[in-house]
Amino acid sequence: MTFRPVTATRLAQPTLEGAGVHLHRVFGFGDPAEADPFLLLDDFRNDDPALYRKGFPWHPHRGIETITYVLEGSVEHSDSLGNKGRLGPGSVQWMTAGSGILHQEMPLGNARGQMHGFQLWANLQRDLKMTAPRYQDVQAGDIETVVDDDGTAVRIITGRFWGRRGPVDGIAADPLYLDVSVPPNTRKVLPVDTHANTFAYIFAGAGTFRDASGPQGVRVEKEFAGQELAIRDLSGNRTLVRFGTGDEIVVTAGPEGVRFLLVSGQPIQEPVAWHGPIVMNTREELRRAFQELNNGTFIR
Repeated sequence: MTFRPVTATRLAQPTLEGAGVHLHRVFGFGDPAEADPFLLLDDFRNDDPALYRKGFPWHPHRGIETITYVLEGSVEHSDSLGNKGRLGPGSVQWMTAGSGILHQEMPLGNARGQMHGFQLWANLQRDLKMTAPRYQDVQAGDIETVVDDDGTAVRIITGRFWGRRGPVDGIAADPLYLDVSVPPNTRKVLPVDTHANTFAYIFAGAGTFRDASGPQGVRVEKEFAGQELAIRDLSGNRTLVRFGTGDEIVVTAGPEGVRFLLVSGQPIQEPVAWHGPIVMNTREELRRAFQELNNGTFIR
């Protein structure tokens, strides 16, 4: 067994999306090979309804899958095919846009105004770009949480982990998507596929993913606001951690524990032509998609 080394850590950056939703972009619209098959991850946690209530009005998608994971509040969605629904706390929607869909997502806070969640984009390989759109809406109660002897709790959204399989299936990238909570001052080793691109995103508590002897972390370079800073790597809220190759990751939680998304998937290794919510393989395919969008033939 080999531990995956940490190759980079980075803080999510504030940005605006949709009709004026304030969120933090973890990664996206950079080098698509960096996280292949994943293209983008947005952290849309916010406690002020004025900063998210305008939501994400009608917009297109083609050539990708979008994965929405709601922690607090809810998201109402509808699309050009007549589908409607609401994602509540703890639920997941895995939307395969495929050949094309127009949809809208409107966030609703809970009684305290909290709207917390994440959206991940996964690329589709060339022969699936124009597949028929479909949804998998998974309710919170259908997502199993497995608790290990040391108190580590793992919600398995998709993929196989610790002998269990998540409820989302039939996904092109065959990814692993976990919500992991490690108790305070606990060192935990988690298995991952050696050949999959893997990242962690911390959203509560703090910890180190380097094989250090204690939770104080080790001295590393961290990128923040375009600058490299030498700090002790006890990574906390809104930190992205990228890994090299290996079949295990090791995490040591800080004094308050740590909670993070652990995501991995098989790289597609195909050309990417990408503009906004449409991701194809060539510039010509991209041009054709926007031409169809403009002339009303986008929806198949």
